[in-house]
Amino acid sequence: MKAIRRFTVRSVLPESLSALGELAANLRWAWHEPTRQIFAHISPDDWRSTQGDPVALLGAVSPERLDQLAADQGFVAWANSLRGDLDAYLGEPRWYQSLDGPRPQSIGYFSPEFGIAAALPQYSGGLGILAGDHLKAASDLGVPIIGVGLFYRSGYFTQSISRDGWQEESYPVLDPDGLPLSVLRLADGTPAQIVLALPGDRALYARIWQAQVGRVRLLLLDTDIPDNDDDLRSVTDRLYGGGGEHRLLQELLLGIGGVRALEVLSELTDAPMPEVYHTNEGHAGFQGLERISSLIGGGLSFDEALQVVRAGTVFTTHTPVPAGIDRFDRSLVERYFSTDMLPGLEVASVLALGAEDYDGGSPDVFNMAVLGLRLGQRANGVSKLHGDVSRGMFAPLWPGFDRDDVPITSVTNGVHAPTWTDPLLQALASTKLGSGDTTRVDWHSAEVSDGEIWAVRGDMRRQLVHDARRRVTEAWREQNPDSIPPSWFQTLLDPNVLTIGFARRVPTYKRLTLMLHDPVRLKSILLNPERPIQFVIAGKSHPADEEGKRLIQKLVQFASDPEVRNRIVFLPNYDIGMAQLLYPGTDVWLNNPLRPLEACGTSGMKAALNGGLNLSILDGWWNEYYDGEDGWAIPTADSAGDSEERDTLESEALYDLMENQVAPRFYDRDSDGIPANWLQSIRHTLATLSPELSAERMVREYVERLYVPAAEAERAMSADDYEAARELSAWKAKVRAAWSGVSVVHVESGGLDDTPQVGDTLHVRAHIQLDGLTPDDVAVEVVYGHAVHGDDLSDPATVELTTPHAGAAHPSGAPSSADVDESAPRVYSGTVELARAGSFGYTVRVVPKHAYLASPAEMGLIAVAH
Repeated sequence: MKAIRRFTVRSVLPESLSALGELAANLRWAWHEPTRQIFAHISPDDWRSTQGDPVALLGAVSPERLDQLAADQGFVAWANSLRGDLDAYLGEPRWYQSLDGPRPQSIGYFSPEFGIAAALPQYSGGLGILAGDHLKAASDLGVPIIGVGLFYRSGYFTQSISRDGWQEESYPVLDPDGLPLSVLRLADGTPAQIVLALPGDRALYARIWQAQVGRVRLLLLDTDIPDNDDDLRSVTDRLYGGGGEHRLLQELLLGIGGVRALEVLSELTDAPMPEVYHTNEGHAGFQGLERISSLIGGGLSFDEALQVVRAGTVFTTHTPVPAGIDRFDRSLVERYFSTDMLPGLEVASVLALGAEDYDGGSPDVFNMAVLGLRLGQRANGVSKLHGDVSRGMFAPLWPGFDRDDVPITSVTNGVHAPTWTDPLLQALASTKLGSGDTTRVDWHSAEVSDGEIWAVRGDMRRQLVHDARRRVTEAWREQNPDSIPPSWFQTLLDPNVLTIGFARRVPTYKRLTLMLHDPVRLKSILLNPERPIQFVIAGKSHPADEEGKRLIQKLVQFASDPEVRNRIVFLPNYDIGMAQLLYPGTDVWLNNPLRPLEACGTSGMKAALNGGLNLSILDGWWNEYYDGEDGWAIPTADSAGDSEERDTLESEALYDLMENQVAPRFYDRDSDGIPANWLQSIRHTLATLSPELSAERMVREYVERLYVPAAEAERAMSADDYEAARELSAWKAKVRAAWSGVSVVHVESGGLDDTPQVGDTLHVRAHIQLDGLTPDDVAVEVVYGHAVHGDDLSDPATVELTTPHAGAAHPSGAPSSADVDESAPRVYSGTVELARAGSFGYTVRVVPKHAYLASPAEMGLIAVAH
C-alpha cells in the first residue's frame, strides 16, 4: 500500500536536551565538526542512514535513546557547551565588525539556488554551491547578508543510471517540515506571504521559509500553498524546470517577490532593509525593477529611481557563453508587465532595460544578463580570465570602448574551507600545527612530517574507495531489488592506487569524455602493472540535454568493460554528501573544458584544500593560480583546425602528462614508502592555495571592492530626499542630448626630438568640441601604450588633459572670459612621459565625467580622435 499523503512528525526533546534542538535548527552544523560529532554520537547508525542530517536524526532516534541521553549528565553538559559556543559565534564581533569607516548594515544576496548541506537539496551545481559557500563565509566573517531564493519542492532531480548507461531523472517531493526550515510568521502566528499581480487578473502568492545559516538568514519563497490556483502552485516545483513562461514566473518571484519578502522580514523584526543588493547571475535581475517601482511611488521619476537602484546593486555573471544566459520572448515579458505587478513602471521602460539593442543583438528577446548589467553599477566575473571573457562578450553594450574599458571587474570564486576540508586533515592541522583552520597554518613546518601527511592522504583515499563501493552497491539494489550485487563491487577501486577525480555538471563544453578519445591508450594507463591509475567520476546532465546524457552513457559503457571496471567508476547522483568524500579522496583533480568556457571551476579548489593536485586546462581559476608546483597544465590547442583535431591534441597531451609526469611522481617512493616529490607538491598546494581559494578571501574582496563602494554610492543617491539622484538623472539627460555634437576636432603633439628616448616627454594639445557641455562634464584623456598589431594599443594607460576653465584659448594665449566663444572648440593640454622603449602609440578620447560615475565607460558614450 502507498500513502496518499505524508508528512514529518518532529520529535519532542526532553527539556535537558533542548540544546540539541537549537543546534539542529542552525545550519552551522553543516560545517562545524564538533557539532556534527555530537549528533553522530547520539546514534552512529541513524547518523549514517540520515546522511548526516541532525533534523532527520532526531526524528529517527528512539525515545528510549533520548531518555538515556537526557539522564547522562556528561552528554547534557556537552550539548550545553556546544550551545554556548553557538551563542558566542552568533553574537561576538567578527572581522566585519572591526572594519573602519561606514559599511552596509544589510546586504541582500539573491540566487536561484543555494547549496548549504545535503539535507537541504536546493542546488544543481557550482552556482548553488558557490552561493552556499558565500553565505557560510559571510557568517564566519560577520558580514550582515540575507540570502534570498526559492524553495523547490523537488529540488533539482535525483539521478540514476539505467542498465544501458542512460541518465534517468526522478523528482522526489520534499517535505519542508522535515528540513532545517521554519515558516516566517506574522505577529498573530499566521504564515507571512507575498503576492504578485499576474496577467488575467490573477495573483501569485508565496509563503516564506527561512533557514538560519550561522549568523545569516536565508529566505526561500514557496508557491505550493492553497491560496494559489493549481497551476501556480507548481511555479516552485523544480529548479531549472519547465519552459520559458515557467522560468519567467520563477524569476519574477525570485526578484520582485524576494524584495517584498525582505520588506516583510524588516517589518516583523525591525531589521534594516538592504543597502546593497547582490544578484548572483541574471535570474534575480527583476529585483531592481521592484525597487524602482517603490521609489517611483515615493515621488521619483523612473530615471531618478534608476540612479538609486544602480548605485546599490552588484551583479555577478557566471556565464562565459551567450547560450548560458536566460533570454525570454519580448512579447512574453511585455504581457507580464502590462499588469499591476509594478505600479508606476511603464512597460517600455522595462523592455528597454533588457533589450539587445546593440550590434549582434536580437530585437525579439529580453536578456536577463543585460538587465543585470543595466541595473547594476558594479559588475564582476568570477575569475580573472572570466572577467576578460565577460568584457569581450558584453562589449557591445559599451560601443566604442576597448575591451579593457568595459566596466566588468572580477572576483575569483572561493570555497568554504570548513565545509570542504576533510575532518582528518583538520585534525592533523589541529594536533600538529596548533589550529584546525587549514588555511592559516604553516604546512611547510617540520612539526608535521611527510609521513603523517601521507598517512592522512591515504586514509582519505580509503574513505572514498569504501564510499564508492557502497554507492555502487546501493544503486544496484535500487534497480535490482531482488538480486544480489555482483561480488566484484567489493574490489572496485584500490585504496593504494593513484586516484584521479572528475565531477561536475555535464554540458558538452566540459568534455566529460575527453579521456576516452583513445580508449586503447586509456586502458593501458589504467592497467599499467607498475604505475596504475584509477578514475572516480560523477556528474549530472540537465534533463533536456540529450548530448550531455550521451556523454554519460559513453563513459558508463566504457567503465562497464570487465577489463577496466575495477579502475574506473561513474557514481550516480552527485551531491554534497558524495563531494565531501570525493574531493579529499582523490590525489589529482582533472578538469578539461574547452578554454575559455569555464567561468571558474571550483571543484578543483576543493580538491586543493585537501592537498589534491590539479591536472587542468589553463581555464577559470587555474589560469591565474597554476605555478608549476601545484599540479599540471594541459596544453590548449586553440589553433587547431576543428573541434576533432583540438580534442585529439589535448587528449594526447593529457595522456602524456598522466603517463610521464603524474604517475611517475606519485609512485617514486623513498625507503619509507613516501613519494617525497609528491609530498613537496602537497605541502606547496596546502600552503599557497588554501588561503587564496577560501571563500573568506572571496567575501572579503566583495565587501571591500564592491559592497562598501556600492553602499556609499547608494547613501549618496538617497541623501536629502534623493537630491543627488535627481541631479545625476538630469545631468545624464543633458549629456546624452548633447553628445552627438562632442568631438575631437584636432590633436597636436610636440616636445620630442627626431629620435625619442626613454624619459622624454610628449606634449599633447587637443581641440575639443563640447557642443554646449562644460569642461566639468567631460574628461579629455590621452590613451597611450605599446602599439601592437598595427595601431592597437596594448595595456593602455591614460592621462587626463586640462583646459583653462574660462573657455577657449584667446589668440594671445591667455584666456579671456570677455571673448569666450561657447561654440568654439576648447583646447586641452598635457604631457606623457615615455617610460619604456619600443613601439609607442597614443590617441585622445572624450568621456563623460561625474563624481557619481563608477567608470568612464558607464554611460557608453565616447568620442575618439580620428
